[in-house]
Amino acid sequence: MTSANVSGEQPPRTAEHGRLAEAPADTDPWKVWGPYVSGRQWGTVREDYSADGNAWDYFPFDHAHLRAYRWGEDGLAGLCDRYGFLNLGLALWNGRDDRLKERIFGLTNAQGNHGEDAKEYWWALDATPTHSFGQWLYRYPQQAFPYAELVAENGRRGRGDEEYELSDTGILEGDRFFDVQVTHAKGSPTDICVEVTATNHGPDAAPLDLLPQLWFRNTWSWGRDARTPTLTLAEDGRTVVAEHGYLGRYRVTAEGSPRVLFCDNETNVHPLYGDDAPQATAYPKDAIHRAVVHGQADAANPENSGTKAAFWYHFDAVPSGESVTVRLRMRNDNDGEPFEQATPFAQVVETRRREADEFYAAVIPGSVSEEDRHVARRAFAGLLWGKQLYRYDVSRWLEGDPAQPTPPPQRLARQPEGRNTSWQHLALTDIISMPDEWEYPWFATWDLAFHCVALAHLDPEFAKEQLVLMCREWAMAPSGQLPAYEWNFSDANPPVHAWAAWQVYQIDGAQDQSFLIRVFTKLLLNFAWWVNRKDADGSNLFEGGFLGMDNIGLFDRSEPLPHGQRLEQSDATSWMGFFCLSMLRMAIELARHDVAWDSSATKFLEHFLGIAEAMEQFGSHDVSVWDEDDGFYYDVLVQPDGNFQQFKVRSMVGLLPLMAVAVAPPWVESELPDFTARLQWLRERRPHLTDAIITTGHRGGQQHTLSLVDPSRLGRLLTRMLDEGEFLSPHGLRSVSAAYRDGYTAQVDGTTLSLAYTPGESDSGLFGGNSNWRGPVWFPVNILLLDALRTYASGAGEGFVRELPTGSARERSMAQIARDLEQRLVDLFRLGPDGRRPGDPRHVPTGPLWAPHPTFSEYFHGDTGAGLGASHQTGWTAMVAHLICTAD
Repeated sequence: MTSANVSGEQPPRTAEHGRLAEAPADTDPWKVWGPYVSGRQWGTVREDYSADGNAWDYFPFDHAHLRAYRWGEDGLAGLCDRYGFLNLGLALWNGRDDRLKERIFGLTNAQGNHGEDAKEYWWALDATPTHSFGQWLYRYPQQAFPYAELVAENGRRGRGDEEYELSDTGILEGDRFFDVQVTHAKGSPTDICVEVTATNHGPDAAPLDLLPQLWFRNTWSWGRDARTPTLTLAEDGRTVVAEHGYLGRYRVTAEGSPRVLFCDNETNVHPLYGDDAPQATAYPKDAIHRAVVHGQADAANPENSGTKAAFWYHFDAVPSGESVTVRLRMRNDNDGEPFEQATPFAQVVETRRREADEFYAAVIPGSVSEEDRHVARRAFAGLLWGKQLYRYDVSRWLEGDPAQPTPPPQRLARQPEGRNTSWQHLALTDIISMPDEWEYPWFATWDLAFHCVALAHLDPEFAKEQLVLMCREWAMAPSGQLPAYEWNFSDANPPVHAWAAWQVYQIDGAQDQSFLIRVFTKLLLNFAWWVNRKDADGSNLFEGGFLGMDNIGLFDRSEPLPHGQRLEQSDATSWMGFFCLSMLRMAIELARHDVAWDSSATKFLEHFLGIAEAMEQFGSHDVSVWDEDDGFYYDVLVQPDGNFQQFKVRSMVGLLPLMAVAVAPPWVESELPDFTARLQWLRERRPHLTDAIITTGHRGGQQHTLSLVDPSRLGRLLTRMLDEGEFLSPHGLRSVSAAYRDGYTAQVDGTTLSLAYTPGESDSGLFGGNSNWRGPVWFPVNILLLDALRTYASGAGEGFVRELPTGSARERSMAQIARDLEQRLVDLFRLGPDGRRPGDPRHVPTGPLWAPHPTFSEYFHGDTGAGLGASHQTGWTAMVAHLICTAD
């Protein structure tokens, strides 16, 4: 038991919690340095100045070691300051590769037979939210990395074939690889210890070069600020002094006697544009690569200065089973001497390691099993390593830079050549939670909302600021639209921001009304944008597919239909009902503390009831998306003349009405008189609108549940949802019913459209073929439906039972159904008796060197649970940590 201090405040639970209290913002000292370097900068939109908008081709992987980046940097286990001026990362060479291993390799969208795909193995092992401690592991093959083979074989394969992965090449057989583990530990906010340990797991001794690299982001070549920072070698021959106008002076000292190489972070224009092209420096960015890999002794700057440097450690032969370690210490010039003259290096590392253990012991409940604790901690580590510096000023990007060629005029056109031309207000230089560090090294607003729910368990201030950031004037459009994602900010993904804000508020102790006010007032603008965009006629029926579920339907839901046709779907209106209830819940909470918010609560009450009334008879021209015979919501194509065509494909679209449910707190009637009076007025004078309010007895009183789905429809939807032949898989809820294994076809205007239950990778080219919603299990929608089941269990569904699974004669309550679904999701990450986790991608090998490393995939096979898509999606898939931390 802790005792209060003299001010009456409780001391922090752990040392890391104390640091978090000192550093709520990313500009505070303890957070100024972190692993904010992207895993991939090449091939991103912000580095693309092409005429056709093909970012992959304009800046391909083969250019990455030659060209200076404009907007950011990338690297292995990269560490940088909050503005990305000074970067510290790792390069490797096994003596056989044709280039230094400075960054993760993967296929572009066009090269992959199922879209872009990283072709490496690495894991975030540990991290604390102030980045006082972090560990990262990379598995480096000892043979030449098969770059060309991976490109050629995936290019040969079609969409019906599996992706060709690094393990398929045979290069990892016999454990012929190094495990390279990087550890960061802060002695103070500006005293950072970096340890690199490489272990040879192969049967034979093998050579290895370790090259920790220090470099400044190139800010001087673009014609906007010519000031150039410098790196120089100190007299001791092992310290690099970094001088920067904003950061001041830092010293990075290496242990031992490495050779220190210098060059400039400038583009090597000759191999790219010809020998006649003007070169800014004789020692461009790839000089270290040429010195090490090609033995060019004169490649590096003999003056031992520049804007990029490497500490070169060469090991002729690391014995089998043995490890080699190199250590560096980066300190602000005011922090004194490095290594043992200050706090001993080993002491800093061990202290921060112990404090990380104490922090997670406080964050993850003690009742959690060791296996689940390990999974949660790895998920949290991935989230924290996924915080990246995101720099993108759209106006400047479209305009181009004075010292660079003028961008082609096509850039100002609409998509696909032009891009984000209506977002010229967007100017971000922020640390932002990314879906992952490689496949998605840019923010996506609806992904970020899920990240924040998990992050709130670690660093609620960061989670809250992330949600607010997306609503700030330099991110949110003047219309109130939230930016979707870098490739098309104007796209419209599901409105989950309000739900996430409420979840974060609760996880943080339901005390920060200031945060609720900040996010609620901005989301009022966003709500109005949705209403004006998708309900132009004021009918409370919302059209189209602003769903984020990519290829789930027969049509490309992001594109308008021809000839005035309209696709009516239950999910658009369901998302808005869900949004409305999330806003209502926040308004009720604010009104409890300030009566002025009472009228906001009544506004969202009435808007929801209007949506629910429209949903009851959802559809136009006497067409309803609810099919009474089948007990399910289906898509309907409506022609301008009123003719219609129903598509009887059961998908997640038809289940989403379930998520629009909320239970009014018991204190509403006594504490919110205006809200209560208005509700009573509606019951007396507009009783048809209040059908969506289900009143049940609760603890001697009454409880009100607001739901888009009435009890009779609820039961029928659950019968479908819990059917193992339809949505219920051993690993969660499928996105399309397995009843369509043999496919579904429909004729529309003489064209045959088809869709089949596809539990694995996409077999269509929609959205680049990079994701598939026609059968796999996706964490985000599973989480929302799981949350809805829990809400029903606490309200109108308290005494409700259903067969689980359907047809089993085993009746379960709503609470039990929710727990069952939760366990199916968590089980994806639990190690099985065969040494595999169900959620591991099929290409991840087994054995003691692989078993400790759970994979957090973008989505999961609808039958087997195997991980698919992006393989480091400790973004929304990290929500498994939230499930583990909140399990009953």
